[in-house]
Amino acid sequence: MTAPVFEEFAPAADCDCPGCADGRRVRRVSPRPSSGRPGGHAAVCGFVAMAAASAVLGAVTPAAAAVTPGRPAVARPHVPGDGEPDTPQGPVSPLYGPKGKPAGPGTVPTPATTRTKIISRAKIWVAAQVPYSMTDYWTDGYRQDCSGYVSMAWGLPGNEWTGSLDQFGVKIAKEELEPGDILLYHNPDNPEKGSHVVIFGGWTDYTHTSYTVYEQTPPHTRSQATPYPYWSNADKYVPYRYKGLTTVTAGARPAALKGLPGRRAWNLLITGKGRSIAPRGFVRPAAHRTPASHRVPGYPGRSHFRPGEENAFVTQLGRRLVEKGFGRFYTAGPGPRWGEADRRAVEAFQRTQGWLGGAADGYPGPETWRRLFADADAAPDGVTAL
Repeated sequence: MTAPVFEEFAPAADCDCPGCADGRRVRRVSPRPSSGRPGGHAAVCGFVAMAAASAVLGAVTPAAAAVTPGRPAVARPHVPGDGEPDTPQGPVSPLYGPKGKPAGPGTVPTPATTRTKIISRAKIWVAAQVPYSMTDYWTDGYRQDCSGYVSMAWGLPGNEWTGSLDQFGVKIAKEELEPGDILLYHNPDNPEKGSHVVIFGGWTDYTHTSYTVYEQTPPHTRSQATPYPYWSNADKYVPYRYKGLTTVTAGARPAALKGLPGRRAWNLLITGKGRSIAPRGFVRPAAHRTPASHRVPGYPGRSHFRPGEENAFVTQLGRRLVEKGFGRFYTAGPGPRWGEADRRAVEAFQRTQGWLGGAADGYPGPETWRRLFADADAAPDGVTAL
């Protein structure tokens, strides 16, 4: 147990109680500046009275010994086994600084964004380890508490709080959760007791009992595996999806691909320099189906390594990580479903390459893939060696 810290108060000049009298004698010998805190005299007299009563009744009880007159409660981090922490948070407010402008009359705008942008913005604070504060604002203008963090990740025009974030989202079921959604708990009876909001980063296992969380909590922003829906108040967190989320409609064509040949397309057609495309329904022989992405042979693309994805490339990556000495993260052999063990193994490999902060996020990009397979004599399962 941490020993209580008592504040020093200036003794009143017209009080004859033992505490104030002793205080005046001490201050004449070794004067100290007054704390300037109102109610100091009452606090000292009250403390002396308590001490006198304790002397008559016996030893001071632990509860009495821990009394700190007027000291506000300190917010504690959301960690397993730490009980129910207080979560003070600031009110609805505009962005701080030159760009901050209060919202005008009418409905607060809901800017459009994507899941990729939400997670990318969330990772910026994780990499910077932004300190938790309900009154301070980060350089981007957002308040450094849990609701300010979500406001930043969603790209909202101002700082919201747990009591207002729901108006920017729609309720969804657990089975619908995807990276960029949030889990929100607002306690209307006592907002500073338990209220909290976190960003969902994806499932860490096929049982959907644990997920990657992005959250702002004392002492600073963090991302880690967290039991669903949270360490405490498991029956009170509600999943929400941002209303301004934009997605690419399946089968939609970019504006530039309307089927009408432009000058460049016409030149390629009449000169025969265009690339031949296999007709629909044509199945390329297995020996020639090794993908190439970002000019890295064999790299299938980042979409194959998202939380919950299941494919052969995840297995190939896991086996190569084991070969490279990063198999300690797997409780069983690498499998086809991307999970937290895969992410941690990739992150460990990235750190051995000298990457720090957000660069070592545990998700394999083309450079991570190239370095992993660069010295492979024969890549596993047909992946082209680099």
